[in-house]
Amino acid sequence: MSLADILLPIFDHEMRSTRTVLERIPEDKPSFKPHEKSMAMGRLAVHVARLPRFAVAILTTPSMDLATNKWPELIYESREKLLAEFDASAAEARALLQAVTEPQLNQPWKLAWGEKTITNLPRGVLYHTLFLNHLIHHRAQLGVYLRLNDQPVPALYGPSADDSMGF
Repeated sequence: MSLADILLPIFDHEMRSTRTVLERIPEDKPSFKPHEKSMAMGRLAVHVARLPRFAVAILTTPSMDLATNKWPELIYESREKLLAEFDASAAEARALLQAVTEPQLNQPWKLAWGEKTITNLPRGVLYHTLFLNHLIHHRAQLGVYLRLNDQPVPALYGPSADDSMGF
């Protein structure tokens, strides 16, 4: 079994879970922040929806320079647009993950800010840490935002207070 074969079911589970969280973002509260230092809910939801694009970059490019690579603004427009963008980027990331080879996953991938190297590790490691763990982290933040807005928090790895998963 290849590493990609192992990663695909994990990817599928995390994307389903992420979509469920994004489906529950209240459209009337995109500017909600649990704290003044927090990111607004709509902005955070767009960031989460776009994170599969980071997986695409990791799997298809030799490096990324954050000083010159500019991402589109994180502007929440609607749940429909949010989900469409997530679905498209997740599908592209999945197709690339399905096709990736062991040698490709072992190639170094560099993340930099101008002349400063942030990391330069094997692509497979950075796929997992910079994309997947990053997505899970921000998705968990959205779970807190949902709770604070009396929205049902979905079951992700087991039952939640709002979703018993049939138990």
